Formats: sequence, C-alpha cells, structure tokens
Amino acid sequence: MSTDNTLAAETQFSIFLVNKPGILARVVQHLADTKINITAMSMMDSTEHGVLRLVADDAGICRTALGELDLPKTEQEVLMATLPNRPGALADFVERLASDHINVHYAYCTTGSRNGKTLGIFKVSNMPRALKILGERRPRRKGATAIRNNGRTRRR
Repeated sequence: MSTDNTLAAETQFSIFLVNKPGILARVVQHLADTKINITAMSMMDSTEHGVLRLVADDAGICRTALGELDLPKTEQEVLMATLPNRPGALADFVERLASDHINVHYAYCTTGSRNGKTLGIFKVSNMPRALKILGERRPRRKGATAIRNNGRTRRR
C-alpha cells in the first residue's frame, strides 16, 4: 500500500464467513499474528453468511495468510483515496467521478477525528450484554475517557 500518494489502486479481499460468534475474531487474529496491518475494512451480513472486505498494507502477505485459513475469498481492485476530514469532501470526490460517468458500486470509509482516533461501529448479537460488559468499571490509564451507557463522556 502506498502512503505517499493520495490516490492508489489497491487489492481488496472479500472473505465469506459463516455467521457464528468467533469467526471474525479468528480471521483478524490470524492476520494480527502474521503481522498484517488492516488499512480499511467493512463487514456486511446476511442470514447465512457475512462478507468481510479488507485492504491490507501488503496484499501478497495477506493473500498467503488468508489462504492458510481455507475460507472462500475473492480479490478486487479498488481505488483508495485520502480525503480531507471535513463536511463535503466525500461529496466533492464522488461528484468528480460522477461528472465523468464513473459509478461507485460500493464504498466504506474510515473517519478521522480529534486526536487522530478512529470511530469503530460494531453490530453485536446481544446489545444489552455488550453495554453491560463495556460499561463495567475497569482500571484505566490516567486521562482516559470513560463512556457512560447514556452516551455521554467524561474525562477521568
């Protein structure tokens, strides 16, 4: 993956997963064990299976690691673009493509936020339990932010 350019053609892997607890964890843990950095990912589900789409720093090493898991997968070439984190940046980008009659079949984005952090969105199978577990008090680093069940945050 190129980090110097704002536009690059990259390899995206689509991995087809059975919709069961632990399957996604097994895949991403294997990638972590193989020292593969996931640059971007998206997870889509249906009744019977999920599709994990991901772009990694090194497509060749990722291809080998995914092959070791013996899961059905495909590869696609995708456009990776660095966009400013401001209102309208995505609209400007896709409008430029549309004005040249280029269709966007699907897209997923990571978001930058204050302090360089990323927002993660997770669909979980048991929301009340997840809120309970994540809401339990745990030792935190000094200056960490506590998240309350009402969605408000407070500095510790």
